[in-house]
Amino acid sequence: MGLFERYLSLWVALCIVAGVFLGNVIPGTFVFIAGLEFAHVNLVVAVLIWIMIYPMMVQIDLASIKDVGKRPKGLILTLVINWLIKPFTMAALGWLFFKVVFAEWVDPQSANEYIAGMILLGVAPCTAMVFVWSQLTKGDPNYTLVQVSVNDIIMVFAFAPITAFLLGVSDIHVPWGTLLLSVVLYVLLPLVVGAITRKKLEAHVNGGTEGEREGRRLSEFVHRLKPWSMVGLLATVVLLFGFQAETIISQPQTIILIAIPLLIQTYGIFVLAYGAAKVMKLPHNIAAPASLIGTSNFFELAVAVAISLFGLHSGAALATVVGVLVEVPVMLSLVAIANRTRHWFSPA
Repeated sequence: MGLFERYLSLWVALCIVAGVFLGNVIPGTFVFIAGLEFAHVNLVVAVLIWIMIYPMMVQIDLASIKDVGKRPKGLILTLVINWLIKPFTMAALGWLFFKVVFAEWVDPQSANEYIAGMILLGVAPCTAMVFVWSQLTKGDPNYTLVQVSVNDIIMVFAFAPITAFLLGVSDIHVPWGTLLLSVVLYVLLPLVVGAITRKKLEAHVNGGTEGEREGRRLSEFVHRLKPWSMVGLLATVVLLFGFQAETIISQPQTIILIAIPLLIQTYGIFVLAYGAAKVMKLPHNIAAPASLIGTSNFFELAVAVAISLFGLHSGAALATVVGVLVEVPVMLSLVAIANRTRHWFSPA
């Protein structure tokens, strides 16, 4: 394990502090970067995420994807958690905390908007960062790709109906541009480039058997890319916290109130999924990514819909932003848990 990975939590903590500090000292810079977006997808963040997931895409063997169908249990677990459990538990926790536990501290209108923002996060399973979490837990890249791809297909059809049902509104505007652009940027494009890279690596190997040469060349290339992947993650953290630095400083109590049910939801879903994976006797390289997919969120989509439905300065938009802020630190803690409990599961 390299220096970056060994002390990753420390680097992330430092980047959070740096992002908040820089966002308040040079806010104009972050406003400019935040404005570089298309269809609610920030292009700078997109590039950084692309850098993070590219090393994993290089490891995907397209010829082996067909074998995923022989091991359907991990895919079934992901789909059940993402579409039959997570949206409804998120709505229930939002109602419990903002209608009961925090009722004295939050006015009814704000409470409704915070709940709406949480619901939007719950109905939007992650597309991009999943590849990062899978790579950090040494997940099966082929299986992770299939899990994400199936989720994306279901999201096209299920996002609006589930959101409409849980929000109690009938006219949900789904920002298709955000959804489709994100899938292209975070899945299709890096997959194509990764496949091309892999093919070139396989065409320029020598010494040993063919399989050994290909494996050695690929391993060396991915090893060289790993530091850049971590740099991309840390730079993303700085930007995300820099974008919201003013909100963090001006509304710390509100952010804490929203973060509490989000944290309970995230850890609760992970425990449920991870425990189910153990019972189902999934190998760790499928169990860990399957559980992490169910806990992370497609925050670009959630933020875009929140702004569209409730407005830029609404409580719903703020709740989705808080989801962005807690995502990276919390997911890294879950990655650490998954890695430390690897011995609970059978090898691949």
